Formats: sequence, C-alpha cells, structure tokens
Amino acid sequence: MAEPRRVVITGIGAITPIGIGVERLWSGLEGARSAVREITRFDPTPFRTRIAAQVDDFHATDHIEERKARRIDRFGQFSVAASRMALADAGLDPAREDRDRVGVMMGTALGGVGMAEEQHARYVEGGVRAVDPGLALMVFAGAASCNVAIAFGVSGPNSTNGMSCASGTIAIGDGFRAIVRGDADVMLAGGAEAPLAPLSFGAFAIIRAMSTRNDDPGTASRPFDADRDGFVMGEGAAVLVLEERGRALARGARIYAELCGYGLTNDAHHMTAPRADGAQAARAMRAALAEAGVQPAGVGYVNAHGSSTPLNDSTETLAIRQVFGEHAGRLAISGTKGYYGHALGASGAIEAAICALASHRGWLPPTLNLTTPDPACDLDYLATGGRAARPDYLLSNSFGFGGINAALVLRRAD
Repeated sequence: MAEPRRVVITGIGAITPIGIGVERLWSGLEGARSAVREITRFDPTPFRTRIAAQVDDFHATDHIEERKARRIDRFGQFSVAASRMALADAGLDPAREDRDRVGVMMGTALGGVGMAEEQHARYVEGGVRAVDPGLALMVFAGAASCNVAIAFGVSGPNSTNGMSCASGTIAIGDGFRAIVRGDADVMLAGGAEAPLAPLSFGAFAIIRAMSTRNDDPGTASRPFDADRDGFVMGEGAAVLVLEERGRALARGARIYAELCGYGLTNDAHHMTAPRADGAQAARAMRAALAEAGVQPAGVGYVNAHGSSTPLNDSTETLAIRQVFGEHAGRLAISGTKGYYGHALGASGAIEAAICALASHRGWLPPTLNLTTPDPACDLDYLATGGRAARPDYLLSNSFGFGGINAALVLRRAD
C-alpha cells in the first residue's frame, strides 16, 4: 500500500497592514504595534465606527504589469501579488513545472465589492456608458483564483470559496486535500480581501459588529479582553505554496512547516451569533486533530480566531476547553487580529502564514491590547509578550458569519 501523501508549506506571500512580504510581516509581529488607524480611504464620518487597518503601501504595479493591473480589482491584485511573492519565496518557477499539476485555491468573503461600489456611483452619475466594461470580470469571487492561474499559467484544480471569515482557511484546507488526493503536486492557497468601501463597511457598522473605540484606534482590536466591543475591519492577503513533501525534499526546498489536518463544520444556528456551547467549533478542531493523527495534548500553540467580539472570544475559549480539557491551561494561545484587524476572508490565510513562520522561527506572537482579563476568557493568551518556543503541533482557527468553523493543524518541520 502506498504511503499517504504529505503536504508541506514551502512559500509564503503576505500583504498585511503591518507589512508586505514575509520579512516585513515578521518585523511587524515582533514590533508588537497595531496598524489600526482612522480611515483615510473614504469619509467615515457617517458611521459609528471610523477606524480600520488599511494596507497603505501596496502598489499593484510593483507586482503586476500596469496594463494587466488596470484590469483587476484590488482584491484580485492582492491575490496575484501575494501568489507571486509566495512562489518567489518557495523558489518555484511555474514555467518549469507540469502546469496541470499546479493549482490555485483562494477564499474571499466579499470579492470585488469595492470596485462594485465605485462603478455603481459612476452608473448613477453617468449611466451605463460610464461603467468600466471589465466590471463583471473584476468583481466575482472567482477572479481571485482565476487571475492567479492566468498570471502564472497553471491549469490544475482551481476554485475560490466565499465562506465569510473562514474563507482563507477553507481554501488552504481544500488545497491540502487536493495534494493528499493526488489531484495536484503544488497548490497556491490562501485568501484575499479588500472590503474598505463605504457601503460594505457601513453594512457591518449598521449591525454594530465593529468596535467604536474611535478615540484610541490602536487599542480597538483587543481579543479576549473584558472591554472588547467588536472587530476592526482590515484588508490584505496571504498565499501559501503547498507542496507534496517528497518532491519538496527532492529539490532541497526550505520547509516552514507540514500541513497535516483540516476540519470544517457549521453551527447550523444563526447567521451572526456563534452557537453558545461551542460544540461545532470544537468538532472542527477535533476533526483537524484526528486527520493530523495527534492527540490534544500534543498541541503547543493555538492561533485563535479571536475576533475581539463579545460573543466569539468567550465561545472560542469554551470550545478550546472542550477539545483540550486540562491541557487547555498549558496551551500558548494568541489572537493576532490586534495587530492587523480582521481582514474577513483573508484572515485565516494570514494566520496560517503566521503559524508557519512561528513554527519555523521559534517565536509565538502575543495578543495585543489584552489588559483587562475577562473571567470567561481564562486561558494563556500571551498577553504580556511573545514567547520563544517551537511546538510540535500548532492549530489555527477561523470562524465566520453563517456559523462556519474551520481549523488547520500544522506540524513542526522535521
């Protein structure tokens, strides 16, 4: 019987409010400063929330030919640029690969919503002739994975999911499964989001999901803190190069970590509120651990979804306790959205990238802004600073509107 196909992470591309590229992302984590500021992308004064985490130093033409960049919406530009960075980081040239064996899986919650809003304004002002003729091709969610495939000429499995805040994690899980099944040898997998536009931002403000700590933006995203009052919207992307382990070793690739488990469930409860008992979030974690073949006591670090919303953080704590039992108190846990806000469908991919880097470099980032402990969130959230450690196994959680729960397990590289 053939040995099971194993999957490793050999490249990372990241576009985040705390840094673009692996080294700047890592420096941003070590710097322990939040990127949340007052919004400058549009006028936020009509809204209760006027803060966000923007990527202000991204220039599409640094990564994409100008003529092509004009035909792609911002979230699509993020997708292609992060993929290019990931391939370079992995030392892979798609032109030298069997392109049918290289695929793309992406996730995005809102796709090209910013472009759609901009073009709608043009339509209202100038009629249909004022609308960009490429609109339909820019805004659909699949533009993420399709533009990546076109940019690099890769014709393997290709899909973009729109599973809210778990989208990036699901894309990575789907990419992992494609390699395990033998459908591909290399997958570009991650998430991209560019939601900072008035209508979509306002929609989240209307339902009071976001923090209103406008007078102190840098402390607004505060996972697990007793004074948390909602998430802070962000933007960005992360793409991982997932590769069949045998071929990665054969070419002498640097391996950040092994991806070895994936779990996916749904609360089947409510569109915005998590199921109060955390049972399905816990089941997603257990499923990922089971596929990885690791007992809960073997995990040393959890990158929590930690959205900084009143309901999520306490429910996630409960779910972690259900899965890990007494070992929960020995886990190192961090909610890293205090750094870069919540980039919706890109968040899980950014956090998987952080887990891979933490495993490879031996340092676990802290939870920023956790200054007032919440009795309902009573685990070790690395509130006082990062920690030097290289756990054998790491878990990354992503939970989304609609009751979606997704989890990934990473193993330290041999």
